[in-house]
Amino acid sequence: MAGRLAVIGAGLMGSGIAQVAAQAGWQVTLRDLDSVATERGAAAIRKSLEKFASKGAIEPGDVDAALARITTTTDLEAAAEADIVVEAVFERLDVKQEVFRQLDKVCRPEAVLATNTSAIPVTQIAAVTERPESVVGTHFFSPVPMMKLCELVRGYKTSDAALATARSFAEEIGKTCVVVNRDIAGFVTTRLIVALVVEAVKLVESGVVTPEDLDTACKLGFGHAMGPLATTDLTGVDVLLHATKNIYTDTADEKFFPPELLQRMVTAGDLGRKSGRGFYEY
Repeated sequence: MAGRLAVIGAGLMGSGIAQVAAQAGWQVTLRDLDSVATERGAAAIRKSLEKFASKGAIEPGDVDAALARITTTTDLEAAAEADIVVEAVFERLDVKQEVFRQLDKVCRPEAVLATNTSAIPVTQIAAVTERPESVVGTHFFSPVPMMKLCELVRGYKTSDAALATARSFAEEIGKTCVVVNRDIAGFVTTRLIVALVVEAVKLVESGVVTPEDLDTACKLGFGHAMGPLATTDLTGVDVLLHATKNIYTDTADEKFFPPELLQRMVTAGDLGRKSGRGFYEY
C-alpha cells in the first residue's frame, strides 16, 4: 500500500509518525509553520533512527534510506498529492479546525484526512470540511517508533472506506489497531488515563500520598508498566491538562475536571520530561 503521506506538525508526534512511515517505504512530506520546526523534527528523526541502528534494531543503511523518503516544508499545499494526511498539531480545536479547512481546499478528493487528536471528538474537526466522510481519527502513542498501539476513531460521518484505509496504513507501519466506533471525547485510552490521572493528582494534591508511592502502588498493585504520574510527565503535563479540559468541556462530567495542581504546574512551566521537571525531576 505504501504511497504518499503528508504529516502536518513536526513536533514529537508528527516526526515520530513521519519516521515510522518512511521506514515502511512511504514517501513523506513533513510540514510545519517554519523551518526551525521542520529542521528540529528532521534532526529528531535522524537521532532516533541512528539510535535504533546503534542497537542493531535496523541496518545502518536503513537510516539514510528512511531519511531520503522524507521531505520537509513550510508549505501546506505540499500535501496536495498525498494519499493520506495525518494532522499532528497542537491539541486545540480551533487550531486543528483551521488546518482541516485548508487541507479540505488543497487535498485530492480521494485523500483520507486523519487527525492525531487524543481527546477532541473527530466530528468537531471534520465539521469544518466538505468531506467529513473522509476524516478519521488516528491516535498514535508517544514515542511513536516504540509504541505499537493506534486508536482508530470513527467520526459521526466517517466512511467505512476511510476507516479501512487508515487501518491499512497504520498496520503497514507496524501498529496494532483498536477501533472506537462512537466518537466520544477522549475515546477509550485517553478517557481511561485522564480519569486515573485526575484522581491520582487529587490524592497527591491533598497530601494523601507522594507521587513516588502512588506510582509504585499502581505498578505493583495493578501491574502497570508505568505509574499515572510518570506517564503524565512522559506525555506532557500540558498535554494531559488539555485532554482533561477537552473531555470535561464535552461531557460536563466532574470526574474529568482538571485539578488545580495540574493547572498550576502548567502555568509554572513544570511540563514533565520535556521541561526537566514535572511530578519528578529529570
